[in-house]
Amino acid sequence: MTEKLLQYLWNFKVFKHFDFKDIEGNSVEILDFGKWNTDSGPDFLTAKIKINNIILAGNIELHVKSSDWIFHNHSQDPNYQNIILHVVFQNDAEIDELKDKNVPTLELRTHIDENILWKYEKLISGNQFIPCENIFNPNIIPINFHEENVLKKLEEKSLEFEKSLEQFKNNFEAVLFHSLAYSFGLKVNAFIFKQIAESIDFNSINKIRQNEIQLEALFFGVSGWLENPEDEQMKIWKREFDFIKAKFNISDLKFHPKFLRLRPPNFPTIRLSQLANLYHQHQSLFSKIINVKTSEQLFEIFKDIKASEYWNNHFNFGKISKIDQQKIVSKDFIELIILNTVLPLKYTYHKYHNEEIADEILHFYNNLSAEKNSITNDWKKLGLKFKTALESQSLIYHFKNSCEEKNCLNCSIGFKILKES
Repeated sequence: MTEKLLQYLWNFKVFKHFDFKDIEGNSVEILDFGKWNTDSGPDFLTAKIKINNIILAGNIELHVKSSDWIFHNHSQDPNYQNIILHVVFQNDAEIDELKDKNVPTLELRTHIDENILWKYEKLISGNQFIPCENIFNPNIIPINFHEENVLKKLEEKSLEFEKSLEQFKNNFEAVLFHSLAYSFGLKVNAFIFKQIAESIDFNSINKIRQNEIQLEALFFGVSGWLENPEDEQMKIWKREFDFIKAKFNISDLKFHPKFLRLRPPNFPTIRLSQLANLYHQHQSLFSKIINVKTSEQLFEIFKDIKASEYWNNHFNFGKISKIDQQKIVSKDFIELIILNTVLPLKYTYHKYHNEEIADEILHFYNNLSAEKNSITNDWKKLGLKFKTALESQSLIYHFKNSCEEKNCLNCSIGFKILKES
């Protein structure tokens, strides 16, 4: 037993029976179990009990052992002066201070199913993919589980976007550019690509986006790749970058994307060229994204994005590749961009304008394919079947925020596992 588990059981009223008696044998009726307090002070606030035909209102403190009252130094703490009930798993000591104030002590040991304690121990002690793996049942997924998880994720992402909007003076177009750069960088170069994007005034992007060579030159120059041109095309990019740098007062600061552990199609050279092509092809990219109504329309925006002709037979500067073909963004990559940037930003934009769009956004997720990665593969091994991005995004989010942290007491699946016999 832990204090956190005891609080959890009290909050959700998970007991075998409710005929409570204090350690003196007096019947205790819990009229209001109180509000769970996750800050400092008593564990449950504004509770109400009835004992000896007297109704008491105040706070409740929970401990694994009654002696914890002393060990936690509550006696001298003014926050604990309005305690109406001391709830413990095991009464191992009489607390004179509480007895003098006629504060009853309620022992819960016989009210808690031992099977719950066994299940909880199994949850927190294992090293499996998810803590409840050995007792997990695919049919235990709660109703609206996936919708709730995705909306939580969207809310968290919208808070990030709101901070960026505050930083960049509510310029949604600039924030879209920064977030798209992050997505194009994938896991290895995400933060570096975002730094590159944020180091460039978006007004400069708008002024040169009709010239794809200049866009590429800007990205490549800021990445520090044009210092020593190795072929004619690199010399062209360098000339353009020198011109842009002087015209728009671009900083001398250089960022250096990584190539290590990346497959050639994901090299930063290819991804930055594709990002340049995206902004060259779509002069009103933000408006198009905000106004689309279907996933098919979203795919239409990204489906023809490709690296420039130089990269047909290159993956890196000055090195001709044996493979000669257009570097067009894949369907999987487009879905990644839509899931990680487009839909969260659409959600934030409409939330910013006080427009309800949650159902519409969830509909987009339901019309996109489920992601395939190590986390979704492990969920499938547990017998879960899912086809949509709504489900896969939910399960990825849940794994990272609940399972990985062993936060079983704040997990709707964990709740059902503990409560069901």
